[in-house]
Amino acid sequence: MPFVLSNTMSKTIQQQHQELSKALHYHAVRYYVEDSPEIPDAEYDRLMRQLLELEEQNPELVTVDSPSQRVGGAPLDGFTQVSHEVAMLSLDNAFDDDELRAFYKRMQDRLNQTELGDFSCEPKLDGLAVSLMYEDGVLVQAATRGDGTTGENITQNVRTIAAIPLKLQAKATQAVSRCVVRYSCLKRALTS
Repeated sequence: MPFVLSNTMSKTIQQQHQELSKALHYHAVRYYVEDSPEIPDAEYDRLMRQLLELEEQNPELVTVDSPSQRVGGAPLDGFTQVSHEVAMLSLDNAFDDDELRAFYKRMQDRLNQTELGDFSCEPKLDGLAVSLMYEDGVLVQAATRGDGTTGENITQNVRTIAAIPLKLQAKATQAVSRCVVRYSCLKRALTS
């Protein structure tokens, strides 16, 4: 939907909004996609707060491509295939004690072990399974589960997700995670 300037809106406010939006987009790409920030996080947060205040006072400024409506930078188009070093298996579910015992038995048989250690049970949320590969604590690759052995390289896209660390304190090599969008956020995005 094209941006239409309200007759009552000051051109100075519109210009300020455009300048803030442009600066925030530029710095988000530097931080999330290129991993080469040019300003401290506190400065980025200050700019974002200014934009949010401006949009709160002037709701007609809010557009679907405003930095206030995004998480990080825009994902890049096109994907290459990635072979997983360790197969990414699908999550399983159990709805009662019998199904949980059957799952435990299948794992014992598959791994040829009688004791499997502790389990953690959580609600199963729909989302995108992602493998995150780190070298010396730095994110070097992110891939979808795909068929479990081959997925799609989504490294640049994942760099736009602020909740995924680009650098770890630990020297972990791989983390498997699930990207989930809350329904309220999805609904807001679909109605914008």
